[in-house]
Amino acid sequence: MIATTTFMLQWTHSVEKIEWRERWQVEPTGLHVMEASVKGSGAGMEPGDGAVFRDGWWTWQPKLAPLKQLLLAASGATASGWRLCYANNCRELGVQSGEDTTLSSCP
Repeated sequence: MIATTTFMLQWTHSVEKIEWRERWQVEPTGLHVMEASVKGSGAGMEPGDGAVFRDGWWTWQPKLAPLKQLLLAASGATASGWRLCYANNCRELGVQSGEDTTLSSCP
């Protein structure tokens, strides 16, 4: 359990080897992605609508409804796992294949 209302997820795409990050907020309706950023583009990694390029990242605000849970799959095919950062702390998740992680808000 992590006591936070906002967090950042960061990972490296398994095929393109490009960094991706998302800023999330915990809301009463679930987990809501507030901002997404990608260091480049490639297979399935095109910047979203309204993206702007700043400080080496394409950044935009996805128009998605909040999720009840977020599954972070661990394929073992990526250069690293998922990096979850919150309140000046970071954790590596899903480093080994099969170490899937589910994120959800607490009632």
